[in-house]
Amino acid sequence: MTRIDTVRVTSPVGWLRLFAQEGQLVGLEFEKGDRDPRAGLVRRFPEATFEEAGLEGQCDALRRYFDGDIHALDALRCDPGGTPFQARVWRALRTIPVGRTWSYATLAREIGDPKAVRAVGFANGANPIAIVIPCHRVIGADGSLVGYGGGLERKRFLLAHEGALPADQKELFA
Repeated sequence: MTRIDTVRVTSPVGWLRLFAQEGQLVGLEFEKGDRDPRAGLVRRFPEATFEEAGLEGQCDALRRYFDGDIHALDALRCDPGGTPFQARVWRALRTIPVGRTWSYATLAREIGDPKAVRAVGFANGANPIAIVIPCHRVIGADGSLVGYGGGLERKRFLLAHEGALPADQKELFA
């Protein structure tokens, strides 16, 4: 039987629920987000039990990130699962520099498949570990903020927090 440790954490973007298996993040859920990562985790780990746990290292990294150490999440170990294509996309997301954004086309080029823009968008949207695997750093080709499972207000806040948008954009999240 697989044990998934879980903890609820407060943050400037609302409550988050973290999920870890053997010390690696396998999910992050936004309060009132568009998706339920627990459902995906149950499909991925059908024998799993969910246990409340401290996950101190992951919680500390998130606190430091939101306190201004915007590189605090870089070293967190993640196991998002997914298909081989999704895994390529999710690995590439972690290479987008803090404070920068890429278009979906740029992300497709970075994984070596420039015609896969639409598939990259779907993989980006299926990311089960938002913020840590920074899918919020992907924007539309015209620079617009598009598609984010946690809502565009959160995306705007995260990008402003990381310096990719003017700081006054952070105030839009309530």
